[in-house]
Formats: sequence, structure tokens, C-alpha cells
Amino acid sequence: MNGVLLDTNAYGRLLAGDALVLDAVAEAEQVHLSVFVMGELLAGFRGGTKSLQNRQILKAFLAKPTVAFLGASMETAEIFGQIKDGLRMAGTPIPINDVWIAAHAMETGSVLITYDGHFHRVPGLRLWPHAKV
Repeated sequence: MNGVLLDTNAYGRLLAGDALVLDAVAEAEQVHLSVFVMGELLAGFRGGTKSLQNRQILKAFLAKPTVAFLGASMETAEIFGQIKDGLRMAGTPIPINDVWIAAHAMETGSVLITYDGHFHRVPGLRLWPHAKV
């Protein structure tokens, strides 16, 4: 596995010590964290009782040399448009943030580490073998 992109649920499972996610991250040369995953994480932190602690853990994670933060680019937007339109045409929509996350995974050529099965609806997306079906 060359590069991986962590979905929001995979980041949470990583912190919880999920052996499958830990192994995938350990094997990856590059770990990507999308701005859209970051937004979901920060929103979740606000709703919890350990917001400051969770932010510190996230900051430390982002400081690792193998972790890269992904902002959105015009290429991300182009891929997003292709995915969203394709899902609309197929009648198989997924949550809008997940379309953005899929676009980032495709843009970077990363394997998406997720436990959400609806990502299987995105043609051409490289999915982690443990993604639910």
C-alpha cells in the first residue's frame, strides 16, 4: 500500500487502537488527511467533552512526517463533479462530504481507509479491502 487517505471513521478507529487501521497506516508511505475529514473531526470535537485533548492529538498526528493535510484544489473540484454526476446518473448518491473525500482519494491515487460501505458506489475508487460492503 503506497498512499492511504483516512476517512473520519478510520481516524477514530485508529485512535481506538483498531489493529486493521493501525497496520494499514504503518504500511503506508504517505497518510493523507482531507480538509473534509478534518471538518468532520473538528465538528465532532465541538460536540464532545474532550475537545482540547482531541485537537492536541490531531495536531500531533498531523505533525508526523508521513502525514499530509490535503486542501481542496481545482483538480479536487473537477473530480468531485465527475463523481457526483456519475452517482446522480446511476441513482446511487452518497453523502456530499463523502463525495469530496472520494475525490481527494482519487486525486492522490490513495487507498481510502473507511468502514463506510457506500464508497463502493464510486467507480474507480481504490478502497481498503476491509471497507464494508
